[in-house]
Amino acid sequence: MIPETVLARSNGACELCGAEASVGSAVNPRDDVIALCATCASGDADDSHWRCLQGAVWSEVPAVQVQAVRQLRTLDAAWAQEALDMVYLDDDVAAWAADVPVEHRDANGALLSAGDNVVLIKDLPVKGGGFTAKRGTAVRGISLVADNAGHIEGRVEGQRIVILTEFVKKK
Repeated sequence: MIPETVLARSNGACELCGAEASVGSAVNPRDDVIALCATCASGDADDSHWRCLQGAVWSEVPAVQVQAVRQLRTLDAAWAQEALDMVYLDDDVAAWAADVPVEHRDANGALLSAGDNVVLIKDLPVKGGGFTAKRGTAVRGISLVADNAGHIEGRVEGQRIVILTEFVKKK
């Protein structure tokens, strides 16, 4: 449910693209709510849809600016880079936009958390360990590598090793 203040601010439309159909809400890491259409909320759209971000980055609402900048950074288009080069953000808003949480996901796309148990889905030679971690090996109580979404750490045969998330599935 979208708060009344957000509905009034957005006039019942998506705050990124202006679409009025099926507006829902999104909560960013600072608990600020913005109104988004289903397309903008999912992030699955073609480049022509995302052209709306060129105007959204100039919003007076910091949460909308952050969402627009983060989405522009995911696009591989010259116009998106030009929009990022032109936008001016206050220092705290720029730091907020740069603070993208790292999500660790297993081979099936399940979200991994510190302390989870995973199973290897492929035989993995352990460099410097002199053994191969076999498929089906359970790794209990994993740790997440903070700056790399593709790496986790866990103990296999008594040794602490780094494992690529693409070779594990959550138990």
